[in-house]
Amino acid sequence: MVDLMKIKAVVFDCDGVLFDTAAANRKYFDEVLSIFGKEPLNEEQFVNVHMMTVKGAIAYLFPEMDDLTIVYDRLKIIGYHKFIEFMHMEDGLVDLLTDLKKHGYIRGIATNRTNTMEDVLKIFDLESYFEMVVTAAMVQNPKPDPEQLKMIMDRFGLTADQILFIGDSDFDRQAAASSNVGFIAFKAPDLAADWNVDSMDEIAGILNIN
Repeated sequence: MVDLMKIKAVVFDCDGVLFDTAAANRKYFDEVLSIFGKEPLNEEQFVNVHMMTVKGAIAYLFPEMDDLTIVYDRLKIIGYHKFIEFMHMEDGLVDLLTDLKKHGYIRGIATNRTNTMEDVLKIFDLESYFEMVVTAAMVQNPKPDPEQLKMIMDRFGLTADQILFIGDSDFDRQAAASSNVGFIAFKAPDLAADWNVDSMDEIAGILNIN
């Protein structure tokens, strides 16, 4: 049972929580697959790459290749910047982040994105809304490993019962469980969690800050 009175930090996953990135990620990986003569993502592939780092997704999508250098070279040419326009910031996000700050909460991000998170925050003018952002590029073991959450704990001298993590995938659930932090599943009703919500306003309600 999570004791909300102890919570000092609220940490968000990016894709599927801060942003609806389904269209952007699908277009990105479909373009990569098309270049190498592969079919677009099927639904199972889409669900899996949504949770993975880019490195993990490419290995998963190109299992027949022993050397993925040619794919990574192509990724550098494609880039991700042109796909950001297809991302949709979740309704109520800025209000929630503002209210969290007013009530003294540390705001963090733990994401399996690697080198695109900085651009995303800059384009959507969210750079000042988070005290710490941890990407897959900053850890040895990305989610589902708990390393990202533990890095945030170490930075601010927090214990597990002082963090609330919000995610939408089983990788997020596993990371929360492994680090013993409270977990809110966002728009993922079948995901085991302390709470399941469909909006930012519901998160504010759980914390009693709205």
